Amino acid sequence: MFHSIDKPTVNDLISPYSRLADADRDVAVRYAPILQFDAAEPFLPLAVGYTLFRANGPSPSFPRQIRLDEPGQPPASLAIEYAIWWDWDIEHLYELEHAWVYLDDAGQVIRAEASWHGRLHDMSVETGLPLTGERLTLYSEPGKHAFAPTTTWFEQRKEKTERACTRLAGCDGLLVTRLFEGLIRSKTPPANRLAHTYLEQRAFRPTWAFTQVYPIPKEALVPWPALFDWIPGRLAWWVAELEQTIPPHERRFLRIAHRGASAYAPENTLAAIHKAAELGADMVELDVQVSADGVPIIIHDLDLSRLNGSSASVARQNLADLKRIDAGGGETIPTLTEAIEACLAHDLGLYLELKSGPAIEAVAEQIRQQRLYNQVIVTSFRPDWLAQLKRLEPKIDTSILFGAVQLDPVALAQSIGAAYVHPAWENQAPEPHKLLTPAWLSRVRAAGLGLICWHEERPAEIAALRQLGVDGICSDAPDLLILGGEL
Repeated sequence: MFHSIDKPTVNDLISPYSRLADADRDVAVRYAPILQFDAAEPFLPLAVGYTLFRANGPSPSFPRQIRLDEPGQPPASLAIEYAIWWDWDIEHLYELEHAWVYLDDAGQVIRAEASWHGRLHDMSVETGLPLTGERLTLYSEPGKHAFAPTTTWFEQRKEKTERACTRLAGCDGLLVTRLFEGLIRSKTPPANRLAHTYLEQRAFRPTWAFTQVYPIPKEALVPWPALFDWIPGRLAWWVAELEQTIPPHERRFLRIAHRGASAYAPENTLAAIHKAAELGADMVELDVQVSADGVPIIIHDLDLSRLNGSSASVARQNLADLKRIDAGGGETIPTLTEAIEACLAHDLGLYLELKSGPAIEAVAEQIRQQRLYNQVIVTSFRPDWLAQLKRLEPKIDTSILFGAVQLDPVALAQSIGAAYVHPAWENQAPEPHKLLTPAWLSRVRAAGLGLICWHEERPAEIAALRQLGVDGICSDAPDLLILGGEL
């Protein structure tokens, strides 16, 4: 799928500027921040793009305006923006963080800001700016690299940071921010699995001792436009390199709990979601319909016969009536909102199957409102429903389910803009993985499509699917996806 390409090295990026006599670069070098990293931090910056502002204007690399005359702040005559590049954040391929240094007419640093999880903050503390001589000195959050003037800023996020650096390492795959939309074309489901594999192998537990000191060196500084032009090629090279060096059977597939951990708890319930998290799932597959009063709910069957023996249609019941039904073990039928909240509390993604037409708009709205684009895949046997969903919200990844072995998966997926194909062949052969022939797999991979497979509870079949390098496997017993997936 990925062609071998020349490696865009950091030296190729910086060498044209290393001996350049340039006044702006000299200023950027003089005030370049000093960064302090956790002792166990595996990733240090590779390059830094700088931009100088002598008047108010938009940042070229961060969604903000640079104001030299910020109300309530001392006026500045110059601002220096540092766009700091890493190949890796512990959760995803590529990282870009920022620091801003403001100078007065005398060349004194009078204020400073830095990025913090998509936002920015003033770096002043009670004792003033954290300076070492003229250089802003910042702490970098382990694995995630957000900047702070003091380590106390990390205390409230400590548990979340440690999860990111351990259990969630690599979970976001290749991240494409708005800055690079349309420019980074190497993001595909297989590329996400490669990045996940690479980063999971580099998971670490922070020491919270910031003993790695990195004064940004002159050699790392380049004008921002040069760094911006270099980044897409660097990412394409990384994806091609990982594809060449990580064999299919070693790639980390998504462990998807089918209807939650439904082998151990009532299907499609909050209990099944909690159990899925306990057993190491990455995502939960849940079925979405809409009640008579317009509330999206989680239930598989279109009628209530398996729950209370009634032939009544789910779509004709109000939420209050549905909530009175025992979904098993005293559990109730959850709303989509409740299911999302439970999944987010456990760092679980959602694999949502549309079970009714009215669920299309409801699912799109929930994902849009909570900006869950990186945490959700929507699936259905109805290609028209997925096409409608993509029209409503093009950023949502979709997966097309189909049962016919003879169907062309690539043509089907491409016709509706799906990112994944999901053959539901579990009942058509004693060893369904054998239906995934080399030619079939080659066509799917060449199209950049991800491959998710049926719910499977046989360890030998799970291991065989892993050997093929699939991108995800559903199972009623998600613990088997860890145990049975190990070769």
